Amino acid sequence: MSGYYGIEGCIIRGFEVQERRVLVFGATSAVAQGVCKALQARHNVTFYFVARNAEKLAQCCDAFASSLVGNTCLDLHAPSERVVQGLLEQADQALGGIDTILLAQGDLFDQLRTEASPTCLQQSLQLNALSVISLLSQTVNFQKQRGTVACKFAVITSVAGDRGRPRNFTYGAAKSAVSIFLQGLRSVYYRSDFEFYDIRLGPVDTPMTSHHEKNFSFSTVELVAGKIASLLNGQRYIVYVPGFWRWVMLVVRLMPEVLFQRLGFLSNR
Repeated sequence: MSGYYGIEGCIIRGFEVQERRVLVFGATSAVAQGVCKALQARHNVTFYFVARNAEKLAQCCDAFASSLVGNTCLDLHAPSERVVQGLLEQADQALGGIDTILLAQGDLFDQLRTEASPTCLQQSLQLNALSVISLLSQTVNFQKQRGTVACKFAVITSVAGDRGRPRNFTYGAAKSAVSIFLQGLRSVYYRSDFEFYDIRLGPVDTPMTSHHEKNFSFSTVELVAGKIASLLNGQRYIVYVPGFWRWVMLVVRLMPEVLFQRLGFLSNR
């Protein structure tokens, strides 16, 4: 049988992986939990969870107790290099090697507050961009130093990163920065079996969007989670979830700014 083999014989490319050892950052997010459930349904999977809220993390651990080998509460706003290094060593030992890393932390913040308060602006960029980029960099280096043959790095970004809208451009700018960083990583490691997934979500009905008025554009956690779990078996590395957002955002990106600014449904607060 042909294919690329990762940790302990798991087939990474060309065939479905039968076993997954997954490190999850932002494990308390509704989308992350949905993806973990979808992976459980498809694979023999073990998880190591990382999140910033100890109470919510404990609840997640109870829900996934049968597949969970460890967890850590970590300040994902500004994770220190030394603490993350220790966490990675602990997770690697508990999982018996890491072949999939999911980064799902984030928060919308209030757009008007980020414009009025430099502190709030910095907090938003720190959590949604800098902390993700820092964790990506450190996990990639850790896997290289461990001599890991293959690893999937899946990052939840957003369609908001495709164009700055007045309603959420601080959040969008942060997600765009992460997408550019992932693009660079794919270019650096294109000859390796390190795979970097930029998963650009449209709006999802979760606690993070509870204060947003829901409309036809919102998806359910179950829908997007199942699609993300399936995408991790393929080699499409910039993916819009659900898929129709690829075409919607193509139109939005190509639209001249003078027209964009006149369309209220795109440019209003």
